[in-house]
Amino acid sequence: MPSPHTTTEKILPLEVLAARLAVREGRTVVHCHGVFDLMHLGHIRHFQEARTFGDVLVVTVTPDEFVHKGPHRPVFTAALRAESIAALACVDYVAVNRWPTAVEAIDLLQPDVYVKGSEYQDVGNDPTGRIVDEAAAVARHGGQIRFTDDVVFSSSTLLNDFFSPFPEPVRQYVREVSRRYGAHGLLAWLDRAAQLRVLAVGEVVLDEYVLCDTLGKSGKEPILAARQVESELHAGGVLAIANHLAAFTPQVSVISTLGREATQESFVRQHLRPGVTPHLLRHAGPTIVKRRYVERYPFQKLFEVYQMHAGEQPAADRDAVHQALADALPGADLVLVADYGHGLLDEAAVALVCEEASCLAVNVQLNAGNFGFNTIAKYPRADFLCISENELRLALRSQEGDLRTLTEQASRRQRCPRLLVTRGKQGCLCFDAAEGFFEIPAFTGRVVDRVGSGDTVLAVASLCVSQGAPMEVAGFLGNVAGAMAVGTVGNRTPLDGVALRKHVIALLK
Repeated sequence: MPSPHTTTEKILPLEVLAARLAVREGRTVVHCHGVFDLMHLGHIRHFQEARTFGDVLVVTVTPDEFVHKGPHRPVFTAALRAESIAALACVDYVAVNRWPTAVEAIDLLQPDVYVKGSEYQDVGNDPTGRIVDEAAAVARHGGQIRFTDDVVFSSSTLLNDFFSPFPEPVRQYVREVSRRYGAHGLLAWLDRAAQLRVLAVGEVVLDEYVLCDTLGKSGKEPILAARQVESELHAGGVLAIANHLAAFTPQVSVISTLGREATQESFVRQHLRPGVTPHLLRHAGPTIVKRRYVERYPFQKLFEVYQMHAGEQPAADRDAVHQALADALPGADLVLVADYGHGLLDEAAVALVCEEASCLAVNVQLNAGNFGFNTIAKYPRADFLCISENELRLALRSQEGDLRTLTEQASRRQRCPRLLVTRGKQGCLCFDAAEGFFEIPAFTGRVVDRVGSGDTVLAVASLCVSQGAPMEVAGFLGNVAGAMAVGTVGNRTPLDGVALRKHVIALLK
């Protein structure tokens, strides 16, 4: 197993590296793994000390798609990170991992010694909990885990201090939040959410993305012509919210309806996370599908088509919804209503949830399918409202009024003490009748798709509010979740609880 001489010779595909390590000739193989987004003195000393534990040092690097330290990370691609590590004399080989954790790479490379920094000696410091799985993988192959003990730096801290993508007012706000609550203080609210029994009520909406290449104007008519390339279907609406909630609590129930025609029930059940228990009734017409035609590059939406029933639902279907609500409401610690205005929640259903829910979180959504008739005015009472600024202004019929004044007015009218108003790139405005106002900035400037981002904010903020968390905490965690949501296409991927925790920790360093 001769040692390579140049930087490029050191960087190998995982399988090639595994084959090379298989012939060890009595040498001890040492393995380090991590993101290493910004090479610094702490990394260098970590690698130098690790090299003293054996004869050959190999380093595997987390691939870009599994780096969960914020929407602007990694700053450097996996190829660049691998190259910078390979330039160190103490490192013999480098490979880019293909999986989210090191476990598979450990199984493949079978190191004699697996090395982590001293901060991982306390398992509680690892928000992913994966150090336990990694240690088990090392032990499976007769290896041992060791920890370096030198000066510890943080790539996230250095990047936040010197290469932050945020303007100074946002950086200053984050520093203040870190001082007031700390990452562990914030994340404790998400940890405690595991005890909550949550009931999510709302329409099932399947979001279909039809990706196209635009061809241009039709030769015979003044219309745009496009060639369909591929399509994908996402579990949206209340399904997406339930999946987000299930990242934090295994006790999520859903009350919704599917169409009697084109039910898509198999797809729906297959795309619900473990911990979500669906109660799916039936309604007239097909299951709701919102089909968006999108130019592949630069991911520009062209138009959308709704597949849905028009008109009032039959009385028997409405009665079935009422009965399901009456049965489920008493057992829920948090009732989260996502009212998309497509016929599920009539006046009687709204009255029922307002009267019976012990803690009621509501979003009433404005969209093309409800023509502006669906507003928070439907709900005479709530414990928490999470809506966009446009939805608030429409409900109060005030296009230019002061937002804080309108928020207080909505709080009084709807008998709701806590509100979160989302404002896109301006972040959100939070209000608590006892605490007052909090303005929280947006934590991303990179938006791939806004579909589903409001539902993500609603899910996370509601979990916090239902436990009595300060509104600033609920808004902060909701905004971080929203920043993650706009970085992906629609509801393609539900919120990852571990990724959210890592994002918060990295943001506050």
